[in-house]
Amino acid sequence: MHPVSQILTDDSRLKYIQLQISMAKNLVIVESPAKAKTIEGYLGKDFIVKSSFGHVRDLAKKDAIDVENNFQPNYIVSADKKQIVSELKKLAKEAEVVWLATDEDREGEAISWHLFETLNLAKKETKRITFNEITKTAILKAIESPREINKELVDAQQARRILDRLVGFELSPVLWRKVRPSLSAGRVQSVAVKLIVEKEKEIDAFKTESFYKVTGLFNADKGEIKGDVSKQFKSEKELVSFIESCKTDSFEVEDVTMKPATKKPVAPFTTSTLQQEASLKLGFSVSRTMQVAQR
Repeated sequence: MHPVSQILTDDSRLKYIQLQISMAKNLVIVESPAKAKTIEGYLGKDFIVKSSFGHVRDLAKKDAIDVENNFQPNYIVSADKKQIVSELKKLAKEAEVVWLATDEDREGEAISWHLFETLNLAKKETKRITFNEITKTAILKAIESPREINKELVDAQQARRILDRLVGFELSPVLWRKVRPSLSAGRVQSVAVKLIVEKEKEIDAFKTESFYKVTGLFNADKGEIKGDVSKQFKSEKELVSFIESCKTDSFEVEDVTMKPATKKPVAPFTTSTLQQEASLKLGFSVSRTMQVAQR
């Protein structure tokens, strides 16, 4: 960004930007149609702002992923996006600069990449911009500081999408046949269910064992001292034998260690923690808890 632009007002900054791009024809593509008109109003007549309405491509229904070829995905333009893609291609062909202004997250970065590929923007002057608020200042600042598409974020989104397709398409039909129709399986919930099942099997296979624990109360000059025996006794006979051996013994404190400690107060309740505590301690239902809190 040129140092001069840092001290310009929004209106003079826009004129400065327009001068820098030599009054070029600009196409700005955003995700949401609600943003398009507002942003276009900020940028003026030299900018056309259009919406992609989210993703324009997705994995094909059949032969979506070539597992034998490094999991190469096969993308196609969604049926409901063909008209949008056609319009954007025409506008991109006429524009001198295309600004990809989708969201800054993983999905937004992938949408920009799909637009770049689908609209054949490789030979065009293409710039990637992001902003966190729909204000004139933020939009103009983004225009002044373009960047390239973050391929690492795109790859992260692709990996997620491919895993969803591979896991879901393989497991969901099994659930329909073995359990009931309309169930779904995904890359996260399938693994979570596996962990739960494995834990449940461990619980079922667990063999319970009884043991005994001893706590002693010792008379001292200034009252009683309570102490636990670190050893656990596996049988009542072993326990009784230990207690009998202690009856005639005397005990003394070997060492006292004093050290500073910090105790933090319990965090204030949130709605959910209030409901949980009321249920555990008082047996209140959620509705009763909220009624009491409101009163």
